[in-house]
Amino acid sequence: MHRQDQTDDRGAVSVKSYHEYKKSNSRLTNKIPKDWREASLKRTVDGCINGIWGSEPDGKYDVACIRIADFDRAANSISTEKLTFRSVSYSERANRLIKRGDLLIEKSGGGDKTLVGAVAIFQHDFDAVTSNFVAKMRPRKGHSPEFLNYCFNALYSSNVNYCSIKQTTGIQNLDSEAYLQERIGVPSYPEQQKIAQFLDYETAKIDALIYEQKRLIELLREKRQAVISHAVTKGLNPDVPMKDSGVEWIGQIPEHWHTLPIKYVINSFEQGWSPQCFNEPVSDESELGVLKVGCVRHGRFIHEENKRLPPGLPFKNELSVRAGDLLISRANTRELVGSVGVPSVNHENLMISDKIFRLRLNSQALPEFLCFFLTTGVARQQIELAATGASDSMLNIGQSTIKEMPFPCPPMEEQHQIVEKVVKANWKLLELAGEAIKLVEKLKERRSALISAAVTGKIDVRDWQPPQGSDTVEKKN
Repeated sequence: MHRQDQTDDRGAVSVKSYHEYKKSNSRLTNKIPKDWREASLKRTVDGCINGIWGSEPDGKYDVACIRIADFDRAANSISTEKLTFRSVSYSERANRLIKRGDLLIEKSGGGDKTLVGAVAIFQHDFDAVTSNFVAKMRPRKGHSPEFLNYCFNALYSSNVNYCSIKQTTGIQNLDSEAYLQERIGVPSYPEQQKIAQFLDYETAKIDALIYEQKRLIELLREKRQAVISHAVTKGLNPDVPMKDSGVEWIGQIPEHWHTLPIKYVINSFEQGWSPQCFNEPVSDESELGVLKVGCVRHGRFIHEENKRLPPGLPFKNELSVRAGDLLISRANTRELVGSVGVPSVNHENLMISDKIFRLRLNSQALPEFLCFFLTTGVARQQIELAATGASDSMLNIGQSTIKEMPFPCPPMEEQHQIVEKVVKANWKLLELAGEAIKLVEKLKERRSALISAAVTGKIDVRDWQPPQGSDTVEKKN
C-alpha cells in the first residue's frame, strides 16, 4: 500500500498511512500495520486488582482512596482536587497501592447516559489505593502506560465495553475478565511512545479549543442570567422611580411594583407520582411516560427527560403536563434542586413524578415571569439555603420553601412585556451558545477520531516531531 497524507480540516495534522497492513480481530479495526502484533488487553497488563473502601479516617492508617468521582474523563487522568482519605491497614493495602503509570478502571457505576468502564492513568507519586468500585491495572514491561491509556480511551469511545457490562438493581457492573479479552494492535515500545507523544500534543491543542468554547458558553450563560435578573427585579425602564422592596436579598424594585409571597399567586400546588418505569423514554406521543427530575433545568423544560410507563400501570390524566404549568424539582443535587421550567405546549402523554411540584397560578402572575425569577441568583441562594438532606448529591425542598418565598410582582401587562423582552434576548444568547456547543461536540468527535486512528495504525506518526519550542517531550519508562 502506498503512503498517503492525511490532514484534518484545520490542516494541523499532516501524517501518513503505513506501507502494509494485515487482518485484525480487534473490534476497533479490521486491519493493523503489518509489523504490529495483536494481543488481548489481558496480555498488556498485570492483572486487574479490585480496590477497597476501608473505614473512616483514624489518623493512623489513612491513605488517599481514588474514587470514580476523581476521574477526569476529558483528560483520562486522575484529578487530585477533592481527594478522599480512608483508613486502610498496611496488610489490606499491600497489593492495592497504586503508582505512577498504573491504569485505573471503573468497574461499577455508569449512569443513564454513561457506560461503566472508563479508564484513567494515575500520574502522581503519593501513596493511594482505589475504592471498591475501581480496580488498578499495571502495564506489563514493553507496554507504554500512556499508549494503553489511549487504547482504552478508543475502546470506550467506541462502546466496545458495552458487551462486557452486566446491570442489576440499576447499577452497571463491568465484567473485567470478559472486557480484557478484547484485542488491540500493539506496535514496538518506541512506536507506542511516539504515538502517545503525538496524541498528547494534538489532543492538548483540541482540549484548549474546547476550553475556549466552554468558557464562551459560561460567559453567555452569565450574560443570560444577568439579563433575566435585572428584568424581573428592576424592570425594563431605567428611569422609573425605585423603592425598597422590604426584602433585603431582593433590594430595590420599581415604585409601582409590590412584593408578596408566592403562595398568594397560586391556584393549585400539586406533586406527582413515581411508579416503577422502564429505563427508557417514550418513542412518540402514543406511549405514556413519567417525567424525570431532570425535565427542568436552568429555566428550561425538557420533555425528552422521561421514562416509559409499563403497560398495565394506570396513567393519571390529572397529572399530565399542560402548557403554562410551572414545574419545580423538589429533589436533586444542590445545584439543581428547585430547578424550574414551563412547558409551552401540552404533553398529554407525560405526567409529573413525585419529585416534581406543579404550580398553576392565578391572574396576578405569569408562570414564565415567576419561572425567570426563580432562576435568578438571589432566588437560587434562598432555595439552596432551605434545601435539606444527608449529602449534596440529593437534597430536598418542601412546599413551604416555594410558597413562602417573596417575589417582586409588577402589573400583569408589564410582566408580559418583561417576558417577551427576556425571551427575545435569550434566543439571541442561546443561538450563540448553541453554535459553541455544536463546535465543542465536533471537537470532541475529532479528538476521539484522532486517538482511534493513531492507536489502530490508520495513521503513521513515526516520523512526527513536535514543533520547536513546544512543551511535549519524549516519555521515559
